Amino acid sequence: MDSALCNQTIMAVNIPGLVAVVVFYMVILIIGVWASRKSKKVEKTCTGSKSEITMVGGRNINVLVGVFTMTATWVGGGYIMGTAEAVYAPTRGVVWALGPPAYLLSFLLAGLFFAKPMRSKRYVTMLDPFQHHYGNTFTAVLLLPALASDILWVACILAALGGTMSMILGLSSALSVVISAAVSITYTFLGGLYSVAYTDIIQLSFIFVSMWLCIPFLMLSPAVADLSQSTQLNQTNSNSWMGKVELADAGIWADEFLLMVLGGLAYQALYQRILSAASSSQAQVTCFAAAGTTFIMGIPSVIIGGVAASADWNETAYGLPPPFERGEAAKILPLALNYLTPTWVSVLGIGSVAAAVMSSMDSVLLSSASMFTQNIYKTTLRKQASERELQWVIRASVLLVGLAGTGLAFGDESVFTFWVLSGDLVYCIIFPQLVCVLHFRHANTYGAICGYVVGMLLRVLSGEQLLRIPALILYPGWTEEDGTVTQHFPFRSLAMLSSLICIIAVSLLLKLGFCHQLIPQSWDLLGVFEEKKEAEVEEVPVPGEDMNNILKTKL
Repeated sequence: MDSALCNQTIMAVNIPGLVAVVVFYMVILIIGVWASRKSKKVEKTCTGSKSEITMVGGRNINVLVGVFTMTATWVGGGYIMGTAEAVYAPTRGVVWALGPPAYLLSFLLAGLFFAKPMRSKRYVTMLDPFQHHYGNTFTAVLLLPALASDILWVACILAALGGTMSMILGLSSALSVVISAAVSITYTFLGGLYSVAYTDIIQLSFIFVSMWLCIPFLMLSPAVADLSQSTQLNQTNSNSWMGKVELADAGIWADEFLLMVLGGLAYQALYQRILSAASSSQAQVTCFAAAGTTFIMGIPSVIIGGVAASADWNETAYGLPPPFERGEAAKILPLALNYLTPTWVSVLGIGSVAAAVMSSMDSVLLSSASMFTQNIYKTTLRKQASERELQWVIRASVLLVGLAGTGLAFGDESVFTFWVLSGDLVYCIIFPQLVCVLHFRHANTYGAICGYVVGMLLRVLSGEQLLRIPALILYPGWTEEDGTVTQHFPFRSLAMLSSLICIIAVSLLLKLGFCHQLIPQSWDLLGVFEEKKEAEVEEVPVPGEDMNNILKTKL
């Protein structure tokens, strides 16, 4: 009986599709290994440290490669499948496909307000400005939400791939997740940013070609009605794929949109590409160009979600009830490819999802490893660490983050839920901190700590279904169904704004209090204002003292 079951399993596997995916993975792995050798050559000729070359590519990534790798990082499995899921879901629709317009605005804001301040000061990671302003301890605390967000992001994109491969190739979802994670971890482990950037070029090109190639076959499927007609016919039907935003859900819509726009500005993966550019102007151009390409890459997912919502699933081998009623809305993209297109087209589709997953996963792995190595290990744990030691720390960090994200990917949660949750912590906690440390010169450690605590408390007390955290704060308009509370108020944005206001208010009040001696100097437990006062004294030239010695002392 075991052998019969084994034969059935083998027959169920899509052998041609499996071979095509294996070939694609081998190509990506070969390119990653080649790029790692290029990285080693750069190490011999570049004046920068080896660890810096691994993390920011020696700051010589050109604009074209930069646009490719930045776009590929955001166009991941969560972006592709989450967008299709949002369009297909009867209670949502196109108006809820927030990814493409949100990331368009996010990249524009990054180019206008964040690229130049970060790149001009030659930072290595997003946490460097915090380390310079607040010291090592607070930076280590700030790493925690950033690391948690990256692990959730890895889980999101791997979960997207597992569902797709199991649907189209007949492979076990767990096996698909493990193999894809192993490939991404391997070439990121070997080559750092160079391997990530050059594999992103191939991956993004494949995603673009294969996704757009699938669209005509989906549109011409006998089971799919004309989209314009289905929109008119479904104007009174909740299944209209165009969707609408009810007044009661306006707060949820605004909250998720702002989370994607502003939360996207607080990822190390973004700044890794900005900081790898040769100049500040080049970093800005990369952001502006990526805004357009990321938006374009989201259009096929919107169309696929609309096609799936307009399809008569009874005319396909899938049958009735439709995917949403079976609880399979999260898998709508692979379902549409599998049942509405020829086999060879669906194989191309799974290839595009696999490419999207690896192009995002490698970036996330390297970003977490870079922050831990640069801002924790190098500056706090082992200040005398050699370059060889730092490179091995980066590799070990890549492996650990990859394993953590892979473990979470085995859950059954919605890809879209993972996608949104991965941005929660960076939006509520890190984004207001980043705005203040870059653009508010009066920000200090006291304000930063208060803002961190306020943002974290408000977010946690608002509850989270995925983590089984009950809502202790019930905002106006909340509803409860089957014991689960849904917050219709934009509670994430409230937490972010509260954190931002808290940082500014506490920083200003304490600055005024200490500088005007309204608060005893002995109460400055962190030595924030005492250090500033000493620094100001050092800047005053002493008669007969060489100014060069003063500058040298400060540096």
